[in-house]
Amino acid sequence: SPNASKERRRHPRRPLKLPLSYSRAGNRVCSGGIVGNASEGGILVHLPEKLKMGEALKIEILFAKEWELKAIKGTAKIIWSDLAVRKGGKIHRYGLQFQVVNKNNLQKLRILLKEGLQKDAEAPGM
Repeated sequence: SPNASKERRRHPRRPLKLPLSYSRAGNRVCSGGIVGNASEGGILVHLPEKLKMGEALKIEILFAKEWELKAIKGTAKIIWSDLAVRKGGKIHRYGLQFQVVNKNNLQKLRILLKEGLQKDAEAPGM
């Protein structure tokens, strides 16, 4: 049926390739990962380690705005995970649902997602 492929999420996801810094609850050590896609409700991330379902992470999505490095900060919970095999080995993929993101950070995310949409529309040969 034509509805089968329709997006079931409340917020549609957009492809975004951005660096991510994260730390586990109660741990000050930051690790790095990559955001694969994002929506106002959450993000898909590629991380180097195995984490537990339901675990909360402090996250920081990094992006450049003109000549400045900006960050979207918040707390997100792991709601699904799987293992993807890549040329360089295995990568842990996680679906993170935002738990705490203040208005300022949410606004930055909305702008980033909208700019991504405009870039998609402007890309030649698509």
